[in-house]
Amino acid sequence: MSRQRRLLAASTCCLAALIAFYTSALAFDLNGMWASDTGRCDKIFAGKGKQAAFREDADMFGSGFIVDADRIRGRTANCKIIKRRTEGSTIHMMSSCATDIMLSNVELSLKVINENQIDRIFPGFEGSTFTYFRCPSSR
Repeated sequence: MSRQRRLLAASTCCLAALIAFYTSALAFDLNGMWASDTGRCDKIFAGKGKQAAFREDADMFGSGFIVDADRIRGRTANCKIIKRRTEGSTIHMMSSCATDIMLSNVELSLKVINENQIDRIFPGFEGSTFTYFRCPSSR
C-alpha cells in the first residue's frame, strides 16, 4: 500500500471517529423526570428504590413524565421509543404506547429550549405547546 493511500485511510478513520464522537455529544439527553412546574416536582414524583415513580395524587399538582433510555412513562401510559430523529432543536419520536385499555403508536415532537426545558409541540397545530421542565435528580 502506498504511503498516500495509508495516509488517506488513516485520515478517513480519524474523520469518521471525530464525526461519531461529535454527533453523540450533540445528542440531547432526555433522561430524567419532566414536570409542568418545577416547584411541584416533589409532589408529582417520588423515589422508589433507584427508580423514579409518580406519587398517587400527582395529577392534582401538574403533569409530567419520566424518560429512562428508550422508555417514556406517564401516569396512564408506558411507551417505548421505536424511532428517534433530530432536526435542529426539535426531536421527533415514534413510540409504541400501552395504557390499561389499549396499545397504540404515538408520534411525539419535542422542541429543546435549553437543557432543562422542552416544549411538546404538535406539528400541524402551530402554537399548541405544553412546556415541561427537568426536575432536579435529588428529591
